[in-house]
Amino acid sequence: MTTKTANNLGGGLLLPFRETLPEVAPDAFVAHGATVIGDVEIGSGCSIWYGCILRGDVNVIRVGELTNIQDGSVVHVTRRTHGTFIGSRCTIGHGAIIHGCTLQDGSYIGMRATVMDGAVVESGAMVAAGALVTPGRRVPSGELWAGSPAKLMRELRPDELEYIEDAARQYARLGRTYRERLTGS
Repeated sequence: MTTKTANNLGGGLLLPFRETLPEVAPDAFVAHGATVIGDVEIGSGCSIWYGCILRGDVNVIRVGELTNIQDGSVVHVTRRTHGTFIGSRCTIGHGAIIHGCTLQDGSYIGMRATVMDGAVVESGAMVAAGALVTPGRRVPSGELWAGSPAKLMRELRPDELEYIEDAARQYARLGRTYRERLTGS
C-alpha cells in the first residue's frame, strides 16, 4: 500500500498500518511534518501541529472536535489493553507524551507532560508542564496536578478554567488560519 499525504490539510503525512488509513475531518489542520499512522480518527476543527506523531498501530486513537495537539507531541497506544481517547476542546502542549490514556472533553495537558496507560484526565482538569501522570491515575475535574509523579497541587481558579476553554478556541482559529493560508480553502 502507498502512503498518502494530506496536502489539502496542511501537508501532514497520513500512513496506513495493516490496510487502515487514518481518517481526518476535512476541516482539520495537520501541519507539514506531522505524521498520523494507522487506526486514528481526528475530528472536525482539530489542529495537529508541526512534528507531532500519532501512531495508532497496535490499538486505536480517537480525537474529538476542536482539539489541538501542539508541536512535537507524541500520541501512542498500548497493545491490546489501552487505546488513546482524546475528547473535544482539549489542549495538549508542546512536546507532551500521551500514551494509552483518556483525556476527557476540555482537559488541558501542559508542555512536556506525560500521561500514561490507563490514566484519565477529567473534563476541566489541568496537568502542569513537565508532570508525569502515572498509569491508572485519575486527575479529577477542576484540579491542577503537577510533579513527577503528578499529584494534586490545588483547585483551579475560575480564570484558569476559562483559560482552558479559551486555549482550545484560540488554537481552533489558528489551525483554521494555517489551513486556509496553506491550501487556499
